[in-house]
Amino acid sequence: MAKSVLESREDLRKAVYEVAEVAGYLWQNGWAERNGGNITVNVTEFVDEQIRHLAPISEVKQIGSTLPYLKDQYFYCKGTGKRMRDLARWPMDNGSIIRILDDCASYVIIADNPVQPTSELPSHLAIHNRQIEKGTGYKATVHTHPIELIAMTHNEKFLMKDVLTKLLWSMIPETKAFCPLGLGIVPYNVPGSNAMARGTLEELEEYDVVMWEKHGVFAMDKDVVAAFDQIDVLSKSARIYIAARTMGFEPDGMSDEQMQELTREFDLPK
Repeated sequence: MAKSVLESREDLRKAVYEVAEVAGYLWQNGWAERNGGNITVNVTEFVDEQIRHLAPISEVKQIGSTLPYLKDQYFYCKGTGKRMRDLARWPMDNGSIIRILDDCASYVIIADNPVQPTSELPSHLAIHNRQIEKGTGYKATVHTHPIELIAMTHNEKFLMKDVLTKLLWSMIPETKAFCPLGLGIVPYNVPGSNAMARGTLEELEEYDVVMWEKHGVFAMDKDVVAAFDQIDVLSKSARIYIAARTMGFEPDGMSDEQMQELTREFDLPK
């Protein structure tokens, strides 16, 4: 049996198994039906000379655009058609590590198996490219299908700018504390389309988490667990709202004064 690339670097192994951990959470929450959802993580900081000299195990594959900030960057990517429940158990059989080539427009798979990355890889990579350009330090992206949040996008009033953000913030103090920029909205587009990718990039200039109408959530953060946490707290708020409505009343939510006090106490963005 071939040696896994993870055996040579404990920090790389830890990063990949954090992806596996989050994949398990997504499945357990019911947010990752069949092969739904995607995760990509920039793992360049964990790559040593031994890994840099690994021969490709795939042909050169085109990204579809030139992403100048990704030259010689390395990413762990969930495989296309792969299930989160399987990735949680066997991350290197259901995902792979890729190297972006010097032209910044193509890549090769280098480990462990030639698992083709998600079909949404071009849009994920475009977002990673922008984060490096901006110097945010964000290295992880998570796309998943949280049930209650998606349900709320079937109501037109929640699709207005920041309406859903303010509602979810007001359900429980932790939501604004741990998702301080709120939730951007991308109107419905065909999944994987260029229009969806453009809309997501635009919303991520202002937010760290974006809701795709009638589809799912896309989040970015410094690591995959932090990206998951933002989705998790937003989903918790959605469940609180829906629970109150199920009990027959519209929840009051935190008042504007309470929200302002929270912002001051935790030094959150205004």
